[in-house]
Amino acid sequence: MIAGLNPEQRRAVKAVRGPVCILAGAGSGKTTTITRRIANQVSSGTFRASEILAVTFTDKAAGEMRSRLAALGVEGVRARTFHSAALAQLHHLGDEPPGQILPSKVVALRQIANTLPKPYRFRPAGDLATEIEWARNRRLTPADYTDSLGSHEPPIPADLMQRVFAAYESGKEQRSLIDFEDVLERTIHMFENDPDASLRFRERYRAFTVDEYQDVNLLQQTLLERWLGERDDLCVVGDDYQSIYAFTGASASYLLEMPKRFPRTTVVRLEENHRSTPQILEFANRLVPKLGGAKKTLIAVLPPGPEVGITPHVDPVAEADAVAAAIAGLKEQGVPYEDIAILYRTNFRSEDHEEALTAAGIPFQVRDGAFLNRVAARRVLTPLKNDRNTDVHDRVAKAVTKEGYVEELPDGLGDREVTRQNDLARLLRLAAEFDDGFRTGADFVADLHLRFGSDGAGRGVNLLTYHRAKGLEFAAVFLPRINEGDLPYKRSKTDEAIAEERRLLYVGMTRAKQHLSLSWTTVKEDPSRFLDEMGLTASVRIRAGAPRRSAKDFAAEEWGQAAEALKRWRLQRSKDDGVPAYVVFNDATLEEIARRTPRSPAELVAVPGIGLTKLERYGDDILKTVAEAATD
Repeated sequence: MIAGLNPEQRRAVKAVRGPVCILAGAGSGKTTTITRRIANQVSSGTFRASEILAVTFTDKAAGEMRSRLAALGVEGVRARTFHSAALAQLHHLGDEPPGQILPSKVVALRQIANTLPKPYRFRPAGDLATEIEWARNRRLTPADYTDSLGSHEPPIPADLMQRVFAAYESGKEQRSLIDFEDVLERTIHMFENDPDASLRFRERYRAFTVDEYQDVNLLQQTLLERWLGERDDLCVVGDDYQSIYAFTGASASYLLEMPKRFPRTTVVRLEENHRSTPQILEFANRLVPKLGGAKKTLIAVLPPGPEVGITPHVDPVAEADAVAAAIAGLKEQGVPYEDIAILYRTNFRSEDHEEALTAAGIPFQVRDGAFLNRVAARRVLTPLKNDRNTDVHDRVAKAVTKEGYVEELPDGLGDREVTRQNDLARLLRLAAEFDDGFRTGADFVADLHLRFGSDGAGRGVNLLTYHRAKGLEFAAVFLPRINEGDLPYKRSKTDEAIAEERRLLYVGMTRAKQHLSLSWTTVKEDPSRFLDEMGLTASVRIRAGAPRRSAKDFAAEEWGQAAEALKRWRLQRSKDDGVPAYVVFNDATLEEIARRTPRSPAELVAVPGIGLTKLERYGDDILKTVAEAATD
């Protein structure tokens, strides 16, 4: 049971009784440790296999635990998720069947969302589902939801979200349905109100192991406490440095406070890292002083590898092209595409890399759905597949308006809505760049498929968010867009929110085994404060070649008065025509006009986004505005 383990792992495996808290750093062999410990509990005769309940967060992790235990000769241990364990208990110990489980909240919430006022009717139902789960995991009801928000921002105004929450709960009750949070609540209620059920359960299960304990929420913790009763044969394993699911209600406090709840807790720290090179761990450890919690400094056991890449780029296009070129180089060195990952904070950031990888002929797979497969592109582009009209930008502008596009995103939007809005904005910009007065809507759709390719259906470079990457590992990891507004994300305003963003960067770096590259853009955006915290301030300034500049400063320096004059003209023209400003022109087109300062219709029509239709409609006004700005 202890062959090949380091001293701390052996100490955990031998602690077969009482409360045990394993603080397991990234790549430190936590699964090996807890499966060996469970096997030792059985082989030592401390507990029968059937008396042990091991809880994980995914069915995949539960299956992996069962297979490892089987390889150690241990059969009969129950390894399940919280929800599957609770459902089994309701079936076997409850007085009545638990009821039919709603497979997904999304369908029901989509119907409710259609009744909201128009500005909010387009919000993805998935964001509403996430918010309800956030509330339910804190054991909140519609009645106490709004009073319990604190600094939390719902994806729609709180009063509307409360209305959606109440309608959802009422709809379930009317149709005699329950959801996964109900499963846990009903199990808690059963144990609190049925002494016989509690007795039968506690006679069956005498020892518990909980994996990924930093991701437990109040609802799950309450159920765990009902399972335990007055007993303390509990082993938990987790890493507060990888606590990145506050949006679900998860809290690392239960992990960190384990020794307070159980004074005789055996605390084990696993710090030997078996995944990453010393160079990668040196960078990850630079964040440790800012991570707080239970200090864990990862110790490398692997031989040295390549130096970590630290690179600024002028803009996202240059950055994405550089990443694609680096990936091509790794492939030549023998690194499979499938063992390479590009991580980003929000889903819409996949688009730059999809385009760059397609141009480079590199296959890719987008874990959360490629740009052209996401809802915004499908809804806008489907009607254009056979469209022979040449006013492409106008048609796309009308379509995105119908989809509820807004130029300035309000605070508090859910992740799915942020992605949808950014996808709509990109479609609008791409249409403006494409529109030349000759090519059609069908040509536009075909061009996008050539530029962005298609999801590799499980093959190629992995494109995924930091959240999706947790628990995974890759030979090479690229972390682009380490900029203020991206990481930390612009919605992260409280100290705790910033702390979680910092942990996301830590998680991203510790996914890499041999190759790690960090990069950021230098025009219009500031490098992330996290680069400063890692001691990279000097190199950031030297490599960028200039002090930091705000978007406003950059506009004043590079575009002069022309860009501002054009935007004032656009605002007035949009009011006169009764259309949103982006229907006239988007910012990218106006900025390009300002840079080129065209003096004739021929020079103006050469600007991307200026087709013959736009030239005829706005050409004289634009040329006049540019000329007047040049004389000021």
